[in-house]
Amino acid sequence: MVTDCSVSTSLKVGRLEKVGVSDKAEVLSLSEVWAKKYVKDLHLQDQALLSLEQSKSKLDVAAKLIDVLRSISARAWNKTETLLSREVRRHQISASLIDPWTISKDVHLVYEEALAAYAKGVTPQRFSVAASKRLGAIRQKHTAVDPRVIGFVSMQFHYCGQMLSAEAPESERATLQSYFKVVDDLLYMPLHRAYTAAGNYDYHHPRLETVRLALPATSRIAKNIVNQVIALCPDYATYTGPLSEAVVRTSSIRDVEMFQIYLWTCMLENNISAIAQELFPLCVMLYPRLKVSWGLVRLMVNLLDQELSACVGSINVQYYEPHYTAMLKMFSPSTFPDPL
Repeated sequence: MVTDCSVSTSLKVGRLEKVGVSDKAEVLSLSEVWAKKYVKDLHLQDQALLSLEQSKSKLDVAAKLIDVLRSISARAWNKTETLLSREVRRHQISASLIDPWTISKDVHLVYEEALAAYAKGVTPQRFSVAASKRLGAIRQKHTAVDPRVIGFVSMQFHYCGQMLSAEAPESERATLQSYFKVVDDLLYMPLHRAYTAAGNYDYHHPRLETVRLALPATSRIAKNIVNQVIALCPDYATYTGPLSEAVVRTSSIRDVEMFQIYLWTCMLENNISAIAQELFPLCVMLYPRLKVSWGLVRLMVNLLDQELSACVGSINVQYYEPHYTAMLKMFSPSTFPDPL
């Protein structure tokens, strides 16, 4: 509460030219006191911020990252635009569908929730369950008119996650990245769409049984394939760095997981639209910009068939094979003659 005395002092400090000569010394003294107090308060705030930045407490780390989220979102937007603005024009995606304010709002909501889960000790698995519906709705909202918009949206979220990780104490980065990976996965992959399609089947339907066999092995299969690709192409480097570099390896694993989820979505929907209208344009938009060759993509897709057939058994291959073959043809040398 502001007292009459403080109001009076404030008026004197702010209107020095209107006071009498006898009061000027007092006012100048008060202005000096006020200036020193302001600088002292700033110094105390600097110390508090320094303490927060050096703290390893999850609550303090989360508070610091939420504090810088706005500036990080702006930096991520610039990076995304630099990477994809030309592709948006080349693919003739309407600029009106890419709303920076709506996307920024979604980024804030999702990463605030991720950081809150991290601070409270909620496991990434439980956070994934809690966030699935919201991220599914965000994904659906941005792809309703043109599915290709997901490329721009997902890169914005991805870069935000990377930049937030870089701002965190090194000891906490691996933990935080497991929460940010949930965000990446749920945006890049049509999981909500796959779950909706699965709801149309009886529990014991062979298509659903095939997915039940494959889904728990998604990450293991992706890691196996990426390890094989790294072994076969040890000198290959993308826009971000060599395939064996941690950040590139993590993104590569996510991409192989993404291909699997798109394949299961197509199998459950019994049509190729999810791959044809969303995955394929997404790859065409992103991979050349990220310096990922089509030969490398074909190698990954070929290895995928071997891993999936071993996982689900030869009797179940028939259910996904037509959709897998269609995907393989989309990325064939006749479409993209680019060698490995």
